[in-house]
Amino acid sequence: MVEQSAVGTPSRTVTTADGLALAVYEEGPADAPVVVLVHGYPDNHRVWDGVAGDLAADLRVVRYDVRGSGNSQVPASRAGYRMERLVDDLGRVIDAVSPDAPVHLVAHDWGSIQCWDALPDDSLGDRIRSYTSLSGPSLDHAGVWLRDLRRGPLPRLKQLAASYYIYLFLTPGLPELAARRGIIDRLVEHSESIARPDDAPAGAAVARGEKETVNGIELYRANVPGRLFRPNPPRVSLPVQVLVADRDVHVSPALAAGAPAAFVDDLTVEHLEGNHWVLAQRPAVVAGLVRGFVQRTATAG
Repeated sequence: MVEQSAVGTPSRTVTTADGLALAVYEEGPADAPVVVLVHGYPDNHRVWDGVAGDLAADLRVVRYDVRGSGNSQVPASRAGYRMERLVDDLGRVIDAVSPDAPVHLVAHDWGSIQCWDALPDDSLGDRIRSYTSLSGPSLDHAGVWLRDLRRGPLPRLKQLAASYYIYLFLTPGLPELAARRGIIDRLVEHSESIARPDDAPAGAAVARGEKETVNGIELYRANVPGRLFRPNPPRVSLPVQVLVADRDVHVSPALAAGAPAAFVDDLTVEHLEGNHWVLAQRPAVVAGLVRGFVQRTATAG
C-alpha cells in the first residue's frame, strides 16, 4: 500500500518548469491503476476528500494542489497561470507518479478546464488513458458552443448570465478586494447551497482559504480572454466521460453536454442530480461513475 498522506502533508513534491514546488498527495494500492484528481477554483486538493477516500479502496489515487493553491507555491506573475504552464505541471505530476503507464484523469471546474488542453495526442494524450470531466468545459469548446446560432439564443443567454462572475474576475483590483473581504467566500457558500442534493451530508463543506480565493483569480485573467473569445478547439481521440450536474448554476447542463460533442471521438455523458459542488456533496455517486469508467476504458482496446 502507498502510505496515505496526513491531511495537509504532501507525500512528495514535484518541481515545475519555472521552479515552483507542487504538493502531491497519494493513497491506495501501489500496484493499482492510477487516477489523478485535479481540483478547480477556489479549491485545493481537499475538495476531493470524499471521492478520493472511496476510490482508494481499489485504485491508486493521486491529488495535487494546483500552483497558487494549498501547499503548492505561487507563481511570481500572471504569466505563471497560463494554460501551457498548467498542462506542463500536470505532465510533470504524471511523470513522477506513473512513469511507466498512462493514468486515468478526473477533474472539476478549473481543473477540468485546464485538463482539456492536455488531451490531444500532441500534448499529454499518450500519458492519459481516460478523462472524466465535471463542471469544466474546454474554453475553446465553450467559445464555439456560445457562437453556434443554430441552438437559439436562450441556452446561450442563460449560460452568459450564469457566468456573471467571470466579468467580475477580469476587472482589475475588484475581485481581490472582494476576496479579502470575504465576499467571494459568501458567493461560493451560496452556490454550494443552491439546489443542494437531499442526500448530501451536513458536513460536506469544503476546506479552502484566502490563498486559493485570491491567487486563482489570475487563472481567469491569464486564459479567458484569448481562449474563450478566439477559440481554437482541440480534437480529442481518447475516451472522455462528462459528468453533468443537472443543478449546476455555473456550467449549464446544455453547455456541459453540448460543448464537447463535436470535438470528442469517444464521448460518454452521464447526468447526476446535484449542483456545482456535487463531488463534495455526493462523493460516492461521483466515485462510482469514475470507477465504472476507469474499469471500462482500462479493459477496452
